[in-house]
Amino acid sequence: MNAILVIAHAPLASALRQCVLHVFPDAHQAVDALDVLPHQAPEETLAQARRLLARHGAHDTLVLTDIFGATPCNVATQLLEGGHTRLVTGVNLPMLLRAVTYRHEPIDTLVSRTTIGGTQGIMPVAPTSPHHQSRTPQHDPAHGDDPQ
Repeated sequence: MNAILVIAHAPLASALRQCVLHVFPDAHQAVDALDVLPHQAPEETLAQARRLLARHGAHDTLVLTDIFGATPCNVATQLLEGGHTRLVTGVNLPMLLRAVTYRHEPIDTLVSRTTIGGTQGIMPVAPTSPHHQSRTPQHDPAHGDDPQ
C-alpha cells in the first residue's frame, strides 16, 4: 500500500488530514501531515519530512504540497531521490480523498487518479436554483479522465 504525505503551510496539512480521517478513519497510518511553520528553517522541515517517509519503509509515497515553488514544494522535491516518491502540487480535499481511495494502486496510477480527482473537484456553481447545476462534471475521455 502506498503512503501519502501532505506537506503544506500550517495548518493546512493537518486540517486536510483531519478531513480525510473523518471520511476514512482507517487511513490514519497511511496519511501523514507536515505543517510548515512561518519561521521554520527549510532544513528542519526536510528532516521532519524524511522522518515521516522513513516510517513507511520501502513503500512508495505520494507527496502532496500546496503551492508550486513555495517552501513545502521545494522541500518535497528533495524527497524525490530513489524513485519511491512522487510529488503533486496544488493539493485540495478532492485530490486527497481520491489519493486515499486509490492508495492500493501502483504509484503511477495513483498519481494520475489523484491529479484527475483534484481537477475534477474544481467546478463553477451557478448562483441560481439547483436545477441549473450540472449533475456530472465534464470529463475528457481523450486524456484518460475517469470519474473514479
